[in-house]
Amino acid sequence: MSNSYITGKSTDLYETDFYAWTQQQAKFIQQENWSSLDVPNLLEEIESLGKQQRQELRNRLGVLLGHLLKWEFQPSHRSKSWIATIREQRRQVLRLLKESPSLQPYLQEAIEDAYQTALNLAVSETPLDYEDFPQECPYLLEQILNPEFPFKL
Repeated sequence: MSNSYITGKSTDLYETDFYAWTQQQAKFIQQENWSSLDVPNLLEEIESLGKQQRQELRNRLGVLLGHLLKWEFQPSHRSKSWIATIREQRRQVLRLLKESPSLQPYLQEAIEDAYQTALNLAVSETPLDYEDFPQECPYLLEQILNPEFPFKL
């Protein structure tokens, strides 16, 4: 990418080439060229990054909880792939919480939101109906994050 390409007006670049805009903003910051920064769009993107972290936490918890439900309510169908999914989603949740500890206070709310996703997943991937599952998350936070649960009780 040529240097002249990323020297256009920031707000125009934001609308036409997001990647080039990010590179331009990074360059302005490195140069301490504060007056050239596209502050309104930078603020929007920074806020969006935080929202993405919360969304990723909810998504991972939804898959994790869905597989915990499948594991508990369909014991005859347990498989290595379910174990792998539970382990990987739990690992990713713990990684997110380690990298962004400020998500911790949001965790209980995220679990409640994610449980609805988990129910949808469990119903769509099993012959069971919504009525066959608890309507609220039956797992404690300690269980959800415990690497041995539900494998070793």
